[in-house]
Amino acid sequence: MSESIINLFINLQHMKKKRMVFTIFLATGLALQAQAQEKLTEYKVRNAIEIRTPIMNDSINPKREKHSVKMLLKTPVVLDLPDAQMQTLTVDTAGYLSFEKAGQNNKLYLFKTQIRAERFLKGKLKVTSPVRWEMFIDGVSKQTKDAAEDSITSASSREISITMEPERDYEITFKLLSTSEDKAAPTLKCELIKDDKFKEIACTLTPDAKQRFSLDNTVYGNRTISVAVSPSGKYLLTRYWDNHSAKRSRTYCKLSDLKTGKVLLDNARDGMRWMPKSDKLYYTVTALSGNDVIALNPATLQEEVILKGIPEQGFTWSPNEDFLIYYPREEGEKEEGALRRIVSPADRIPNTRGRSFLAKYDIANGVSERLTYGNHSTYLQDISPDGKYMIYSTSKENITQRPFSLSSLYIVDLETLKVDTLFQNERFLGGASYSPDGTQLLLTASPEAFGGIGKNCGNHPIANDFDTQAFIMDLATRKIQPITKDFNPTVSPLQWNRGDGCIYFNTDDGDCKNIYRYSPKNGNFEKLNLEEDVISAFSLSEYNPAIAAYIGQSDTSSGAAYLYDIKKKTSRLLSDPMKPILDKIELGKTEPWNFTASDGTVITGKVCLPPDFDPNKKYPMIVYYYGGTTPTTRGIGNPYCAQLFASRDYVVYVIQPSGTIGFGQEFSARHVNAWGKRTADDIIEGTKQFCKEHSFVDAKRIGCIGASYGGFMTQYLQTQTDIFAAAVSHAGISDVTSYWGEGYWGYSYNAIAAADSYPWKNPELFTKQGSLFNADKINTPLLLLHGTVDTNVPIGESIQLFNALKILGKTVEFITVDGENHFISDYDKRIKWHNSIMAWFARWLQDRPEWWNELYPERHL
Repeated sequence: MSESIINLFINLQHMKKKRMVFTIFLATGLALQAQAQEKLTEYKVRNAIEIRTPIMNDSINPKREKHSVKMLLKTPVVLDLPDAQMQTLTVDTAGYLSFEKAGQNNKLYLFKTQIRAERFLKGKLKVTSPVRWEMFIDGVSKQTKDAAEDSITSASSREISITMEPERDYEITFKLLSTSEDKAAPTLKCELIKDDKFKEIACTLTPDAKQRFSLDNTVYGNRTISVAVSPSGKYLLTRYWDNHSAKRSRTYCKLSDLKTGKVLLDNARDGMRWMPKSDKLYYTVTALSGNDVIALNPATLQEEVILKGIPEQGFTWSPNEDFLIYYPREEGEKEEGALRRIVSPADRIPNTRGRSFLAKYDIANGVSERLTYGNHSTYLQDISPDGKYMIYSTSKENITQRPFSLSSLYIVDLETLKVDTLFQNERFLGGASYSPDGTQLLLTASPEAFGGIGKNCGNHPIANDFDTQAFIMDLATRKIQPITKDFNPTVSPLQWNRGDGCIYFNTDDGDCKNIYRYSPKNGNFEKLNLEEDVISAFSLSEYNPAIAAYIGQSDTSSGAAYLYDIKKKTSRLLSDPMKPILDKIELGKTEPWNFTASDGTVITGKVCLPPDFDPNKKYPMIVYYYGGTTPTTRGIGNPYCAQLFASRDYVVYVIQPSGTIGFGQEFSARHVNAWGKRTADDIIEGTKQFCKEHSFVDAKRIGCIGASYGGFMTQYLQTQTDIFAAAVSHAGISDVTSYWGEGYWGYSYNAIAAADSYPWKNPELFTKQGSLFNADKINTPLLLLHGTVDTNVPIGESIQLFNALKILGKTVEFITVDGENHFISDYDKRIKWHNSIMAWFARWLQDRPEWWNELYPERHL
């Protein structure tokens, strides 16, 4: 123990008492306490800070106030100073923490602890001290005592109300002021007094306990968000997002030398990108006329203006860096007056009347040349490696036939502007890019494209268009080869690398996002052995594919960046800025759990256990799913992640039901024209089987939750089974017909989910598969949540089911989130939204209605 800390104590006797109490605490401190009144017994203490009285230039300030000792208490101090020396101290037998009295100079003591309640709790923190103090909860000042008494026997107390969410950590910090004028020694006692209703709720009271994962951890903290390797492979630009709160965040970049690992720029300008061929970074700035392009040379760290007065900030460089392709936009016709004629279903969506086109900026002569013109937008797909040709696409509405749009793909000779039509008015076309030698194209499209040559969905008549496939087209012969027909993961092309000739794909691969390398020479796919489960960014040098950089996450990590040696097939950690935060959190154990359904299909999933899991206890369980139609990937970066539910003392079962992409075309095709039929069976069967195999789950206390299509699944499940004790639907669909007709994308989503089916053609699908037409079968307490301005799934989907269940006398609650769309983006609202969900589950799965009643007291209307 350091000398400076020893001096904090009044005398040696106090020291002996503290050691004795500390020994007892080691045995019992981390155990959950369940008493009506509990002392806070252990704190992290900073070394004393000397606070001097300011020089008195005048006797009063502008408010005509004389300086007083109590003003010293408001001395600004960083409460959570990263490098501050801290020592753990324990109170004496009377519950007091005591410090050395100030001499000539005033002293400020800072100390803190943590409180966590096992369930929702209301109570008071009673603070007793003869000197001046200020208390903070999670960094926010809650109470100040600005007067001092003469002795500890005459010390006054203050009570601060506290409301604690279940399994959430609250940091309690004190500023204690000891002045030369004080007669009493600086001592303080803090007690937690629980309200009568909550006397039996156990609490953890210690500064050293690992924290629980919270909603804040899904958003706040420092993460790596992008990596970019230079064309030569010599340099790396890494981008970070340091997010402190809803209004305080920053992004910054680091430029490093890959060979030496040396950081060349520690705070490089955000928004810089690599030029396609030169090892130079560039960015654009607004100029007096147009925009200037500034380049940075990593070798010298010198900047120079390389282009002046270009017309647009957004553009694509040619491979040889001799011209730019940019995208001028023209606004469409606007309707005047209060009435507006809607021309087509897509015309309802804001800004869809505008059109974008392609233009070429010649660097040598400064001329901007319009390349495309017409009534439909044109989109750049790629520029040939030699810079002589460009591929572009157009799309136009085709409302009488799914998928309600037609795409065309063209090659343009940029010297003559001669156009070669590759595809005209194709229904299922995606993107296109050149091979390194310019003789082939990599195409992405639906399995239904090109006459269905890439279709492999078994006995299903229609494939799932969300299950993107890849094709290679030979430009000389126009022959198209489906290369992913027998490859189960769903692909998204990253790069056709000129160095090794391989195509790199990011994929939805089960509940992971893995990187695969495809060799056109032998037709083989190779999975790269990377360190994370979900790869969000991957960058490889175009000319020297020896080192790649990537970013990934898992159920225990977020935003970690690595370097990958292509030849050695090994990874090296580059940065993991979120790790210091996650190291302080006790995460739940996650492991795969699969079962074989009654039809013989292996349905995959995972289980996440509570942080302090005890296999001898009975736990309530929450089941999460989406089903429409992307998999639920591993990770901790969204408000539905398993760790978030597990942190509240639930077992969490995440299932990947039938219809999900990333498991092969036959599996994904089960989504088409089903609207829950087979998917619900998987969820019900999986839930029952999980409970059968795991005795620690209380089968009578199972909840389920989903959003969007997952919200639809929540509602639909309750019409099929009574195994759930509580259900939550966010932005769920209750009537397939009204969603099809009213949501901005309802009709186009159903071009896939209900392919070739319509309310007049298949009324059974559009009615009986919705929960609204089966509302009388719902017996599970159901919570409906919806943003009031949801344009994807309009709020009427929840309103009509709420009305139906109320008329039927069922248990239902409906919470609207004002001003929010399909996703709750306003973070303050998201906190309340999340708490509503957790309070609902606490009410029905943990027999603790107090939190829900606190949030939503009974209204007698």
